[in-house]
Amino acid sequence: MRRQRSAKIVATLGPASTAPDTIAALFRAGVDVFRLNFSHGERADHQARINTIRALEQETGRPIGILADLQGPKLRLGTFAAGKVRLKSGAHFRLDLDGGPGDAERAPLPHPEIFAALEPGTDLLLNDGNVRLKVESCGDHFAETLVADGGELSDRKGVNVPNAELPLAALTEKDRGDLVFALDAGADWIALSFVQRPDDVAEARKLVANRAGILVKLEKPAAVRRLDEIIELSDALMVARGDLGVEMPPEDVPPIQKQIIHACRRAGKPVIVATQMLESMVHAPVPTRAEASDVATAVYEGADAVMLSAETAAGEFPVEAVRMMDRIVRRVQADPFYNAGLHSDKFFEPEHTSSDAISAAARQVAHTIGAAAICSYTTSGATAVRAARERPDAPILALTSNLQTARKLALVWGLHCVHTSDVTNFGDMVLKATRTAHREGFAEGGQRIVVTAGVPFGTPGATNVLRIAWVES
Repeated sequence: MRRQRSAKIVATLGPASTAPDTIAALFRAGVDVFRLNFSHGERADHQARINTIRALEQETGRPIGILADLQGPKLRLGTFAAGKVRLKSGAHFRLDLDGGPGDAERAPLPHPEIFAALEPGTDLLLNDGNVRLKVESCGDHFAETLVADGGELSDRKGVNVPNAELPLAALTEKDRGDLVFALDAGADWIALSFVQRPDDVAEARKLVANRAGILVKLEKPAAVRRLDEIIELSDALMVARGDLGVEMPPEDVPPIQKQIIHACRRAGKPVIVATQMLESMVHAPVPTRAEASDVATAVYEGADAVMLSAETAAGEFPVEAVRMMDRIVRRVQADPFYNAGLHSDKFFEPEHTSSDAISAAARQVAHTIGAAAICSYTTSGATAVRAARERPDAPILALTSNLQTARKLALVWGLHCVHTSDVTNFGDMVLKATRTAHREGFAEGGQRIVVTAGVPFGTPGATNVLRIAWVES
């Protein structure tokens, strides 16, 4: 099951992709990591999908990643007496803590933390930004606003406060329960929603306790402003363009996306680009040309993975959407300009560590001798992630005795993960690397591979050995 591409594909499971046959078809079409969206569905539904994925993993012999995406503190209006209203631009509209149903002049907003962060002149975005209010006066239980951009509102529509840092924890009580469930069920990644500050990540890391990787979804301008601090505390990041695009002007999202990808690559942290990538394929068998270009741009910029949301969770063509994304990624990576672009920025220089020195040398040696592959022995996954940071020409085999590590690394650019028994000496290391490269279809007899590992064997993060080995027939 070797993928003919380096960038990975993440697909969201949902009502359209719950059947075991569909999940298997999605994997064979190109999915590397399955996302479970805890904003929807019951825990029993998620457990059934996890069981299906793990059975598929056993059947195919390929490690498959599972990403549990927590809902986070979603802020919503209350209800309306008539179910919905239409606000006219220039009208006045009140928000308050009164629980009574709303109308065209007021609506309940059951979030005192929002009122605590407001001041005159603050913008409020409702219904994914389709309605914009400007605060004229406010208190600890109300806000009088002017409707700057009118539109339709209905029960429980979302509320965004773009330029304020709200006194909210990133984990709600629901999230904490879902987190325990996801960890016990064996999720490999935990995605945090609506992170605003580094402390949100630190809190989650204590709760996760190294049982899974921490992936931060960048959805708030406040988080982007503290990007470097959040990257340092995270294991991976996601450019979550849906909410990010609500909270900032649309023209700001592309440069922010590029900024995040480059910052993650510089730090050696995996990064996913997500939301509306092939949105038209929710109802159509082919994407628009603009959507194909959007996916391609993320791949050209060096993203580790691109993600499908509604396309596979609720769309009419889930398998076709994965196949299309796979085709786009492979076409980009066949472009001679792709590799040149990956190495055009000087700030991707290796850090002053033995692991980075070996990883950088492995890329250069593999390129110079025309090696068929780089084989990286890894325990925690750190060695393989640093190898992927170099974006080598040669494919990377990540060999690990830790199955959870193999599953986590399914998200990372260029890594073909193999779960194998540990090695105890140099001879065993070279033999297992060459045989694995041959068995997995990466090298033929007479070709050379580059092997990296750490001594003593099994020591996390201690990459200090590089070896060139011949593959026997």
